[in-house]
Amino acid sequence: MNVAVMGAGAVGCYYGGMLARAGHAVTLIGREQHVQAVKRDGLLLDTQSFREHVPLQASTEASAVQGAQLVLFCVKSTDTESAAAQVAPHLAPDAVLLSLQNGVDNAERAQARVPQRVVPAVVYVATEMAGPGHVKHHGRGELVIGPSPASDGLVALFAAAGVPVQVSDNVAGALWAKLILNCAYNAMSAIVQQPYGRLVQGEGVEGVMRDVVNECLAVAQAAGVVVVGDTWQAVQRIAQTMPTQFSSTAQDLQRGGFIVRRGAALGVATPVNCALHALVKLIESRSEPAAR
Repeated sequence: MNVAVMGAGAVGCYYGGMLARAGHAVTLIGREQHVQAVKRDGLLLDTQSFREHVPLQASTEASAVQGAQLVLFCVKSTDTESAAAQVAPHLAPDAVLLSLQNGVDNAERAQARVPQRVVPAVVYVATEMAGPGHVKHHGRGELVIGPSPASDGLVALFAAAGVPVQVSDNVAGALWAKLILNCAYNAMSAIVQQPYGRLVQGEGVEGVMRDVVNECLAVAQAAGVVVVGDTWQAVQRIAQTMPTQFSSTAQDLQRGGFIVRRGAALGVATPVNCALHALVKLIESRSEPAAR
């Protein structure tokens, strides 16, 4: 299959690399330094079970999606609309876009920009870019995708590449569950610059986290979303399974801001999320040049 990866960061490189390793023709679309490294040496796929250079194509141009039957859409949530608009003129009529992004509404926002089917997905993988052309895999890798005419084919395609995929009728609930986990940890971790395992030991932290989770669940309920699983149990498990993980202030601004905006639109008060979001925004502003 011809596959393109729009937004070849850690997530896109991992899944694109796994498909290329399975014999598919994959083109990564990303930044210049990364693209040049891949063109020169292939993608170094550094996983828990193997480490090898995988040959594939790479480009800095959105037009490189031309001819792809599957597009792994992996751009940051803030770039969803602009990236979808960039690829739209070059997409094959029967192409499928698989949204491998954090956040709950990316597939919907991308769908508004392209006529081709956009399939939402929840990504459970720990990866990082260890350098240009080098993706480091720390664990997991499974996907949960929404139902569509393309879903059975995607399950088979990824399974043959060593990637487990489950189809869920409630992918929205799974996306919200992941969003709530991020909201519970990311803002406070970013503010105090402590990893999750140490953060949860702080005095009063558990109460704040519970308030954050309850506000998020109230917004989800008002939006008609049934959140998957036992949310608080999942929150507690994160500190145990990812004790050294730090968050990104940029990631938190996007996720916490969504809860604040969605709550306001639905008439649901989110004072704790709002306060944390404002604090993180102030911290981010410290790195910006002062106005003159």
